[in-house]
Amino acid sequence: MGDDVDDAIVAGETLRPSGSKWRQDRGEPSLIDVFRTIKINPSSGMFRRAMAFVGPGYLVSVGYMDPGNWATSIAGGAQFGYALLFVALLSNIMAIILQSLCARLAIGSGRDLAQACRDAYPKPVSFVLWVFAEIAIIATDIAEVVGTAIGFNLLFGIPLELGVIITALDVFLILWLQRLGFRWVEAFVIALLGLIFLCFFLQIAMADPDWGGVIRGFAPTVDIVGNPQMLYLALGIIGATVMPHNLYLHSGIVQTRDFGNTLPEKREALKFATWDSTVALMFALLVNASILILAAATFHRTGRTDVAELGDAHSMLAPLLGSLLAPKLFAISLLACGLNSTVTATLAGQIVMEGFLNIRLPVWLRRLATRMVAIVPAAGVTIYYGASGTGTLLILSQVVLAFQLPFAIVPLVMFTRNKAKMGGLVSPQWLTIIAGVIAALIISLNIKLLWDLAVG
Repeated sequence: MGDDVDDAIVAGETLRPSGSKWRQDRGEPSLIDVFRTIKINPSSGMFRRAMAFVGPGYLVSVGYMDPGNWATSIAGGAQFGYALLFVALLSNIMAIILQSLCARLAIGSGRDLAQACRDAYPKPVSFVLWVFAEIAIIATDIAEVVGTAIGFNLLFGIPLELGVIITALDVFLILWLQRLGFRWVEAFVIALLGLIFLCFFLQIAMADPDWGGVIRGFAPTVDIVGNPQMLYLALGIIGATVMPHNLYLHSGIVQTRDFGNTLPEKREALKFATWDSTVALMFALLVNASILILAAATFHRTGRTDVAELGDAHSMLAPLLGSLLAPKLFAISLLACGLNSTVTATLAGQIVMEGFLNIRLPVWLRRLATRMVAIVPAAGVTIYYGASGTGTLLILSQVVLAFQLPFAIVPLVMFTRNKAKMGGLVSPQWLTIIAGVIAALIISLNIKLLWDLAVG
């Protein structure tokens, strides 16, 4: 009976186990045009079934190397050398655990995080969480819009204001790719990720970093807590790595796989989805760490500890590395990161709006509406600040994201530990404890930063 009840929940039916606190049916699935469109053949071998789940993790990994991450990593590497590599590693471990919970929630309950919040909480609470989620997506979009516009400017000389407008056109790119199938969206993102990795591999080879310093940088240090500026950048790295919109995104796009409704099928789906996100996030760590290593090996080593603007970093690479190719690679990878990030942020915005509000509009109109909610304020702030303040704006956006994290993490942990909601895929106690510690750590860092800002 237990498995049947779990299956009914996943299928969105009204049957629930006794004591469940889901107040209503899931409603229309988010991203309904691609919901369960990727078939899983149960008669295929394990490798082929596992490969069918490869993709969502790489879309999620985009958020761990977006333009906002560049700004915080470049500033951190320029000011403190390799010392903040430990924060990048710690953030990545946090991300792997939290993204596994997202897959667990989606596969176990049939709901993405936004739908789960709408179903579980009273309307006023759900509304507040929706507002916080939208703030997080706007902050994310500020980083993506700025980074993409700077990439267009550095490569093609396009003015920043025009570049901002061009980034809004990504909504039509997503519509076109999804008409071909969601696998095409994933292929587009993975191809750009490969290009980013190649660019950084070549730049690191040119920079010739101190590999002993790199290894020592992954060791923990108490200086982070004692130095307010280092803490500010560390919190920015966490915000740029463990991003709120990724929690909503992953719990939505995992459900593009038609993994079946029986408990064994769901357990296998969770295993493969977790493998996918873990491998993808380890790849993201390589890129994330490479940005910081490049900044430490070029700017910190030469005494340029004030570098925070992406444009400044680009212009300084050629004289510092003695190669005109380095700034071109920097600009190409920045543009690729920006394009990738706007695609995934748009999908996350749609999941958030559909999940919290349960709106029923044509797909193209829903996607356009969710894109405009995020990009209009992002574009306004970007145009107001102009090119001179982009570095500060990018870092600030990542700190804003760090402050929004608890409002996504706490519900995620609470849902996945609830047997009545999750059935056979409820989180084991050890996983809940680790996730709880992560949430407590992030909240504590936020409080510490607020105190530092309050006392000057």
